Amino acid sequence: MNPHDPSIRLIVGLGNVGAEYERTRHNAGFWFVDAVARKAGARFAAERKFHGEVARLRDGGRELWLLKPTTYMNRSGQSVVALALYYRIVPTQILVAHDEVDLPPGTVRLKRGGGTAGHNGLKDIQARLSTPDFWRLRIGVGHPRTLALTQEVADFVLHGPSREHEAAIDESIGRALQVVPALVEGQFERAMMQLHAAPKTPAP
Repeated sequence: MNPHDPSIRLIVGLGNVGAEYERTRHNAGFWFVDAVARKAGARFAAERKFHGEVARLRDGGRELWLLKPTTYMNRSGQSVVALALYYRIVPTQILVAHDEVDLPPGTVRLKRGGGTAGHNGLKDIQARLSTPDFWRLRIGVGHPRTLALTQEVADFVLHGPSREHEAAIDESIGRALQVVPALVEGQFERAMMQLHAAPKTPAP
């Protein structure tokens, strides 16, 4: 594989394993890669050497890997690096889908590089890749303060969203699905223009 190819070859969804975490806000990244796999008719299989669940998609001559680390959130980088090294995938070919408290439910944004905003999964990936230069799909889940809640952020993300907010998050994931083909082709500007032309989000 060409390391200079700008297209996305690995999409990582961040989350925590276990039924108790399945519908929590912190698992929005899992929700996204599950949706990508469903749309493509692909299935995840546990891969011990990659410390996660892996699915492979083929689109013409292109190959796309989907990864759900099963290490728990704060060790996500262990899984990402294991798969990336094995398949010779460079950081700029990696998209990490994650929950984003600084965006309201129903909003989704794509960016390359940047900080981690305290997100433990991003922190570990950035540390183990030794670079922040990977793509992020930021799935808005809201912040307890802007939603007039008294919870701490760490507690907030480990609870499920309201029915209205879950519907908004699901809708934003549906819009993100539409730009996956552009990402696999390396058409990032087109993907961002399409994705960021977002509808209004619901009131809390």
